[in-house]
Amino acid sequence: MTEYGRGQGSEPWHPEDPFYGDDGWGGQQAQVGPQSPYGGQPQHYPEQPQQQNHGGWHDGQQTGYGQAQQYQQYDQQYYAGHTQQQSYDQQAWGQGTHTHVQYQDVPYTDPHDPYAQQAAASYGGEQSDYYGTPDAYPPPEPPSRRQAEPEPPQTDWDPGPDQGEHAFFAGDDEEEDEDDDPAEGRKARGGKKPKKKKSRNGCACLVLVLVFGGGLGGVGYFGWQFYQDRFGPAPDFAGDGNGQSVTVVIPKGAGGYVIGQKLKEAGVVESVDAFVSAQQSNPDGKKIQDGVYTLEKHMSAASAVDLMLSNKSRDNLVIAEGLRNSQVYGLIDKRLGVPDGTTAKVAKNDYKKLGLPSWALDHPNVKDPLEGFLYPSSYAASKGQKPEAVLKDMVTRASDKYAALGLVNKAKGLGLDNPWQLLTVASLVQAEGVSHEDFRKMAEVVYNRLKRNNPETYGSLEFDSTYNYIKNQSKIDLSISELRKYNNPYNTYYVKGLPPGPIDNPGEEALRGALNPTHDGWYYFISLDGKTSKFTRTLAEHNKLVDEFNASRNKN
Repeated sequence: MTEYGRGQGSEPWHPEDPFYGDDGWGGQQAQVGPQSPYGGQPQHYPEQPQQQNHGGWHDGQQTGYGQAQQYQQYDQQYYAGHTQQQSYDQQAWGQGTHTHVQYQDVPYTDPHDPYAQQAAASYGGEQSDYYGTPDAYPPPEPPSRRQAEPEPPQTDWDPGPDQGEHAFFAGDDEEEDEDDDPAEGRKARGGKKPKKKKSRNGCACLVLVLVFGGGLGGVGYFGWQFYQDRFGPAPDFAGDGNGQSVTVVIPKGAGGYVIGQKLKEAGVVESVDAFVSAQQSNPDGKKIQDGVYTLEKHMSAASAVDLMLSNKSRDNLVIAEGLRNSQVYGLIDKRLGVPDGTTAKVAKNDYKKLGLPSWALDHPNVKDPLEGFLYPSSYAASKGQKPEAVLKDMVTRASDKYAALGLVNKAKGLGLDNPWQLLTVASLVQAEGVSHEDFRKMAEVVYNRLKRNNPETYGSLEFDSTYNYIKNQSKIDLSISELRKYNNPYNTYYVKGLPPGPIDNPGEEALRGALNPTHDGWYYFISLDGKTSKFTRTLAEHNKLVDEFNASRNKN
C-alpha cells in the first residue's frame, strides 16, 4: 500500500481512516460520481459538483494530476451491502503498478480533513462551483461531523390546523397545539419537549361579536328611526281614547304644531306629525281656536281633531256678545273659584295695568273703564289662575281686534271725535239690534239721530238700553215719564248725544255694522217677535208698529 492508495487485492481502508471516502458512510450506500484516486473509492470534495452520469463523466474538460489523469468510466456500481466492483479501461491500477502522480497547485493543510480549504477549481481552475450557488444543497459530511438541524424560531402566532386560521376560531380554551414538524427526533436530540401553545380564549371572540353586533344593531335602529321620521307614517294611537279625561289649554294664536305639541305632552295624541296631518286633512281643521279642551288620552289624531271642533270638548270661559262687564266679572269669579266681587275689585283698582290703549283712558263720567274691552270670545280660564291674568287676556284680545278693524282711522270719517265714541256706537248697535242683519240699519239709526238738526229727534238717541245699563237691568216695559226724569249721563232720554262710554262688549258683527252703516234714512225701529226688527223713517210709521206690538202682547 502506498501513501496515496492501494493496489489490487488489498483490503478496503477502515472507515475510521480520515481519508476514507463518503462511500455511503460505512459501506451502506454507493455513490455515483467521479472516482477518487484513493484506492478506487469515490472521494468527494466539498466544492466539487456531484452529478449522476449513468455510464460516464460529463462532457466538460477536467484536469488533474499534471495531465496524467484521464477520463474514468464506470462499468457497474452496486450497493446495499455488496462490495463495489469497478473496472477501469485506460488506467494502470489493475496491473499492480502504481504511478506516482504529482498534484499541481492543490493546497492541502490538514491530512485528517479531506474536505477543508479546497478551492473551487482543484484540478486546473476550470471546474464550476456548484456548491456556491444560493439554491444548492450543502455538501455531505461524515456522521461524526454532522450537527442537529436547528429548530425554527418559535413565534407567538400559530396558524392552526387550517394553515392560517386564527387560533381563537379553532377550538376551546384547553386545546393545545404543537408544531407540525415531522421530525419528532428533535425532542430526543434536544432533550426538551416542544412548547405547548394555548389557543386564544373564546372570550375574545365573544367580545368581538358583541361589539360588532351592538354596533350593527345601533346603526340599524337609528337608520330605521331616520327612515320612519323621513318617509314612514307618523306614530298614531287608534280609537277614540282610553276613557281617561284630561284638560288641555291651547294658547292664543297657536298653530297646528303648537296644538299638536300640547296634545302630545298631555298624552292625547302619540305624535305631533300625526295631529298636523289629521288637522290638514280635515276641511275645518284650521277652525280650532284657543281655549280649554276636555279630551281623552290615547286618542287617534283624527278623533282628537273632530272632538276639538265640536262643542263637547270646549271647557273654556265663553264671553257672549253684548254682555256687560258686571256679568263677565261674575263668570270669571265662578270659573276661577274666587269669592264674588274679586274680579270686579281688581278691574276697578288696576284697570290701567291691564293693557288698555291710550285712546281708552281718562274719559269723564265713565262707569267702568273696562266696559267694551272684555272682548266676546272663548278664554282658557281655570282654577288656579288669577283674575288679573284673565282680564288682561280679554283686554289684549279686544285691543288687537279694534286695531285690526281700524277704529282709530275710521272714526273721523263717520262724524265722530275718536275711536272711543265709535266703540260706544258699536255697543249701542249690539244692545238694540236683534240679529246681525239688523246691525247696519241700527248703526244708521244711531248716526241719523246724533245729528242735532235732524227733523225727528233733534240729536236725542232715546235708547232704552242706556237707561237699563245704568240701572243694571234689562226691562222692556218702561214708561216715557220715568225715562225722561232720571238724570244720569248714561240716560239718553235725559241727555242728548252719546253716553260717556260703551254700555256692553260688542262683537265683531256689531263693530262692522258701526263701521259701515246703511244710508236709507232710517230713524226708528221696533221688534215685534223678538227675533227681527222693523225699521221706519217717520214717527207716524213707527207708532203704527207700536200699536201692533201692544195689541199682540195683550192678545197673548
